[in-house]
Amino acid sequence: MASTSTERPNKPVLAPSPFSIPSDLPKLPEVAGTDPTRCVLDSFRVAIAKVVADALEPLTVEQVYQGVDYGKKGEDFTVALPRFKLPGKVDEIAKKVIDKFQPDEWVESVTHDRAFLHFRCRSSTLTRLVLDQIHALTYDTASKQPEYGANYLGEGKRVIIEYSSPNIAKSFHVGHLRSTIIGAFLANLYKACGWEVLSLNYLGDWGTQFGLIAVGFEKYGSQEALEKDAIQHLFEIYVKINAEAEKDPSIREQAAAWFKRMEDGDEEALKNWRVWRQLSVRKYEEEYARLNVHFDEYTGESEVSQESMDKALKQLQEMSLIEEDNGALRVNLEKYKLGKAVVRKRDGTSIYLTRDIGGAVQRYEKYKFDKMIYVISSQQDMHVAQFFKVLDLMGYDWAKNLEHVNYGLVLGMSTRKGTVVFLDQIIREAASVMHEQMRKNEDKYNAIEDPEYVAREIGITGIKIQDMAAKRINNYTFNWDRMLSFEGDTGPYLQYAHVRLSSIERKNPELLPLPAPSQLKTDLLVEPQAREIVFLLGTYPDVVKTALKTHEPSGIVTFAFRLSHAISSAWETVIVKGEQDKDKAKARMALYLAARDVLGAALRLLSIKPLERM
Repeated sequence: MASTSTERPNKPVLAPSPFSIPSDLPKLPEVAGTDPTRCVLDSFRVAIAKVVADALEPLTVEQVYQGVDYGKKGEDFTVALPRFKLPGKVDEIAKKVIDKFQPDEWVESVTHDRAFLHFRCRSSTLTRLVLDQIHALTYDTASKQPEYGANYLGEGKRVIIEYSSPNIAKSFHVGHLRSTIIGAFLANLYKACGWEVLSLNYLGDWGTQFGLIAVGFEKYGSQEALEKDAIQHLFEIYVKINAEAEKDPSIREQAAAWFKRMEDGDEEALKNWRVWRQLSVRKYEEEYARLNVHFDEYTGESEVSQESMDKALKQLQEMSLIEEDNGALRVNLEKYKLGKAVVRKRDGTSIYLTRDIGGAVQRYEKYKFDKMIYVISSQQDMHVAQFFKVLDLMGYDWAKNLEHVNYGLVLGMSTRKGTVVFLDQIIREAASVMHEQMRKNEDKYNAIEDPEYVAREIGITGIKIQDMAAKRINNYTFNWDRMLSFEGDTGPYLQYAHVRLSSIERKNPELLPLPAPSQLKTDLLVEPQAREIVFLLGTYPDVVKTALKTHEPSGIVTFAFRLSHAISSAWETVIVKGEQDKDKAKARMALYLAARDVLGAALRLLSIKPLERM
């Protein structure tokens, strides 16, 4: 792959897994696309595929493997026989498999139900391997980072993800919040899947509003207020001058003249704008750090060169793709059901579409990406579809590697008093509600090193989980009470589950240090609740792969809730404290610590910091 002028520090290198399948287990054939060293359930699926293929010639293990699905209602794995289109009745085909089946260390039973065969993994093997794999990939990796759930799917490929993209001098409103949360998740997800990821923040840092702000700054600007909080101060100026411009049209004329000077490269006009941009970026970086979001590059509309836009227009004209309409230039996309896309206004100024086209071409020339993702609201579906289509018509081969990850609206996001606000006010308010709740338990509160930090993190978790819990295309209503509740499927509930698991070591010091995973007596974990947790933990690498296909954070959130519910169900029966059999207590503790590590991995993937105490 072509390298760029800048070496990227965030190029993931996934070394070989420190976990391997023990040699005392029956040998299995290798199947392309599987990696038992990172997802041990692959081995169980291969074993099941082998059982079916051995009984049903001419099927191969590879063919059957594609049809080994997760089971429902307590079944581990299910194979739907009709998918193989074999001659004969389904019952007879099923009987062949059941008659030939011999239980072994991989598969303990098979049952027939209508057109399906249900398989159950050998519990002792399952428990031993899942816990061993999680431990190895959390604590023994070459990278010294937890890697359970990571894979090599994107190795050698580069993706650019453009997200958040607020407008300088306008409030960081909730539309940007959704783009930020989903984009940060996608950046983490692609990194976990071996891609080299470049996170871009494409700022709205250009346009006539800066002419307005410049006129307003001469009247209302304060250097001190600007240094303190550039975004807030410029926003206040913008609101004031905008209100004046409603009454006095000459202000808009002054603003247009000022912006024209900026476009023409007048140094005097650009000087202030540069300072505003720089101070705004600095302020944004603080806000993003609080959300646990980090960008590799802050770019913006201002960085798309006039030359690249002119070149794009010229190319469209040469390809006879442009038609004129009263002085405006448009690309007719009606045969693709995409209407007519304006690429230049009547007054000769460029618009978003031209800028986006020029910007995409510039990015490809600079980064030679394998994929570029735009995280933009579904309100922009038409604009993005036009933009991608125009690039395609221009003959850019890489246009097919552009993806739009869209999302619905947040309805009713305001403070509890009902005013629409900047994001940092929402975070402050969420933190203060949490702080009040934490104070109710004085003993626990006094054990926390930094209660303000913890309260803020729980509040942010509440905001993020409410945002990511449902499919991203759905609109959702921002609900304070639900978001900050410890009851039901909420962010605070997930943090509570993680804290509870983290407390096990503190509460049972006499069991520490635990023996190496291979020395643990995991066959003592016989309770159905323990097995349910083990199986769920084993599915996590697949949950990550599915999320990469769907770009849905909700899949990871659902997994985190299912795991937390399973742990909650086990808490009363699979006890550690008070268990007389020390070997059993240690095995149970290892199970809960593995659950903590995997729940923590899921939260980190969602850009949430897992807490140890609260």
